[in-house]
Amino acid sequence: MSNTPELEQELGGESEATVRNLENNPLLGNVTYWLAIAIAIFHIWVNNFSLMSELWRNAIHMGSLGALGFLLYPGWKKRGLKFGLGLDILLAIAMFGCAMYLVFFEEALHLRNEVTNTPDLIFAAITVLLVLELARRTAGPVIPILAITFISYVLWWGSKISGMFYFRGMTVPRVLYRMYFTDEGLFGLTASISSTFVFMFILFASFLLNSGGGDFIINLAQKMTSRIKGGPGLVAVFGSGLMGTISGSAVANTVSTGSITIPMMKKAGFDPDFAGGVETAASTGGQLMPPIMGAGAFIMAQWTGLPYSTIIAVAFLPAVMYFATVGFFVYQEANRKDVGFLEETNSDSVGKILRDGIHFMVPIGVLVGMLIAGYTPTYSAGFAIIAVVVSSWFSTNHKMYLKDVLDALAQGTRNMVTTGIMLVAAGLIVGSINLSGISITFSQVIVELSGGVLIWAMILIAGASLLLGMGLPVTAAYIMLAVLAAPALQSMGVSLLAAHMIIFWLSQDSNVTPPVCLAAYAASGIAQASPMKTGIAAWKIAKGLYVMPLLFAYSLLIDGTIVQQLEVFIFGLMGLYVFSAVFTGYLFRSLHMIERILLLVVAALLLWPSFPAHIAGLVLLVGVYVFQTRFAPPFNIPQASVS
Repeated sequence: MSNTPELEQELGGESEATVRNLENNPLLGNVTYWLAIAIAIFHIWVNNFSLMSELWRNAIHMGSLGALGFLLYPGWKKRGLKFGLGLDILLAIAMFGCAMYLVFFEEALHLRNEVTNTPDLIFAAITVLLVLELARRTAGPVIPILAITFISYVLWWGSKISGMFYFRGMTVPRVLYRMYFTDEGLFGLTASISSTFVFMFILFASFLLNSGGGDFIINLAQKMTSRIKGGPGLVAVFGSGLMGTISGSAVANTVSTGSITIPMMKKAGFDPDFAGGVETAASTGGQLMPPIMGAGAFIMAQWTGLPYSTIIAVAFLPAVMYFATVGFFVYQEANRKDVGFLEETNSDSVGKILRDGIHFMVPIGVLVGMLIAGYTPTYSAGFAIIAVVVSSWFSTNHKMYLKDVLDALAQGTRNMVTTGIMLVAAGLIVGSINLSGISITFSQVIVELSGGVLIWAMILIAGASLLLGMGLPVTAAYIMLAVLAAPALQSMGVSLLAAHMIIFWLSQDSNVTPPVCLAAYAASGIAQASPMKTGIAAWKIAKGLYVMPLLFAYSLLIDGTIVQQLEVFIFGLMGLYVFSAVFTGYLFRSLHMIERILLLVVAALLLWPSFPAHIAGLVLLVGVYVFQTRFAPPFNIPQASVS
């Protein structure tokens, strides 16, 4: 069957994979339900109470999620599912068996002084093939193709080329050993992040959503924006911003909040493609908004060695600026098209909505508070899950009992399958890159092509990010660029954290940039608009994805003191408002071309990392305000649009 938005949301997907219809097979549905619960319980136990080795934990993580993945995702979209089910059951058993082989026979390998035998190599090879196949089913063909390309480079064709990218090569047994029995391949850094931080936070999000958190966010967003021009669009911005605190998937955000906000925007008078573009851009911000920022944030914490609490503290102001930019586009377009206010469908006051839903803030407060106090993210997420259940007992309509807890455990695990397998498969790519040392060479190429000029290096990295994003989920794109390009930025004077934040933000553009933009495609289906027009609108509205990395590189938004960060934040907000006006054609009234050119200069001054430039931009902005509010336009102004 074809994937529906509801199923895509349920499975947390950033893929276009087909999900097996379990309604036609109640027995399989029950098996996958209880298997998902068992997997969730294992991860809670191993992350909070167990002293199991990292290698064993990651192997069981891969084997259990992989078994569930083969049962959920058939191999072929158009082939009869009955034909493939028996094979998929065998593949599921094989996947789990390969994981348990490592657990049971790792000690025997150590006793042989790391000398692999034939069964070791057979199980290692089967594991690699199964992971590649499941990655193809869940995330598309690009990750397997990249993995095969890099592995074959290490094994064979690296020794056939000359120049900077020459590599003498490694033997098949040695590569299989490094990929399967060590922490350099399948069960390395990305698998560790998947089995710990990412799993626990996705589980937390599942509990919060199952306790009614999504309804609370939408109701609050509707009420707070009902009296603001363009309110339906601002509901998307505000709602997706709040949803971003509990969901790290742009597609999941789009189909959950978009099913409500996009029809509202169309009814208010926004064009369908603009409505879809707003929701796409806002939902993309879900991976930028603390405290849960998608798997990339956890990888960043591991790679930089910085506490996760530091990552989310630094990420907060840029995320607010991004969502503000999307809101600016909505507000200016609403004024340009004279879109009306939001018709209130909820008679409850803001106070009543907050009183009825204030318990949702308790688990988020527990999570953030424990992170700030220095507890590990996994430990904090475990306590936050308990806080969700306990706080739900104080609500009127969303008390969680045993069945609700089991449903949340099962849904959280199902949501994790695609991300988990993708991160394990990415270990093959990262491992091959590290074995060959090609990341150092790639960084040298970027430095040489850019001439050592930072802005040109960022443009090259942005282009690489866009190309990778056409076939990779954003997390995988971030992993690739973090390995290959972060050293180049650091060599040009960018701090470690700023370099990774630049790459993390640029990797998000695949959600909004045609021709491949999954979040925009999901939104276009809801809006009944052209996917390409929706993607173009989203790309224009999400301009913050490109402006903010420049601020990371050239200003003190990341590395400055609180005062310096606030200066960049305040003037940056004004600059982004003016910048969005250049695209929408509306500031305080409609703009003609000369005003747009002047405002482009004003925006550049407000965004430029210099206090005198900020003051000059502010003076010019005040002058434009006086001119626009005191004087009528000198001639008819063509109406511009971002859609």
